[in-house]
Amino acid sequence: MTLATFQRPLLMIGCGNMAGAMLSRWLDAGLAPAHVTVVDPGRGEAPAPGVTLLAKLPNTLPDGAVILLGVKPQALPDVAPMLSPLLGESHLIVSMLAGVTVERLRASLGRRAAMIRIMPNTPVALGKGVVAFFADDSAGADALSDARRLFAPLGLVERMEDEAQFNLLTALTGCGPAFVFRFIDALSQAAVSLGMEELSAARLALATVEGAAALASQADESPAILADRVASKGGMTREGLDVLDENGRLVSLLTDMMRAAEARGVELERLAAG
Repeated sequence: MTLATFQRPLLMIGCGNMAGAMLSRWLDAGLAPAHVTVVDPGRGEAPAPGVTLLAKLPNTLPDGAVILLGVKPQALPDVAPMLSPLLGESHLIVSMLAGVTVERLRASLGRRAAMIRIMPNTPVALGKGVVAFFADDSAGADALSDARRLFAPLGLVERMEDEAQFNLLTALTGCGPAFVFRFIDALSQAAVSLGMEELSAARLALATVEGAAALASQADESPAILADRVASKGGMTREGLDVLDENGRLVSLLTDMMRAAEARGVELERLAAG
């Protein structure tokens, strides 16, 4: 989806790895650099040609601006007193602050602007990411439509109806790429331990996961059915799957992994709330 006709000004407060990946994709999708302002006192140059870089917040915000909060959560108490007086009803806050609920955003920034909480993941840089978001009643139809349009070039856009599940969602999609990276590495390491050359194993493991993911994304059947179709009775694949499936060991391991990540998210929310 093109952003060539997206007219709302974009103010990015902080532009680290994730926000930078989103900006790169937006510019590739046609967003005009002249519509983008980055506020980041630690950055020496603008993240892209034509993008305005400021060391501090401007004195006023243009009508209709989308304000992306890309700083660390602990910076909110410093940012809020400067940002809050600038906000009006035409503005849209998009928050990437981990552990900061919409309710806490409202307590810090007031109730004038519409507010959306998002959790993107790293493949957004390629337009293959996930952007899950939660919005309360403050975000009207126009704000939601503009947000969806802005998020669409990043990948799959999914609205969460229950903010209480945001930490579980983060464990799945936000942390998920790291979990998949670890699986690819483990697949490679397992082959090496059985005698394969290391670089060859790494290439083959990566290509196998990439191809399987592409096939799964285009298939009408679930990944579970696809796995069973590959695994003929008495064959090599079935023998390997039986190891993974024994007593539900793989699902149990991944459940423990996601439970640990979710619990840390709950703890971070508590810390952010003070």
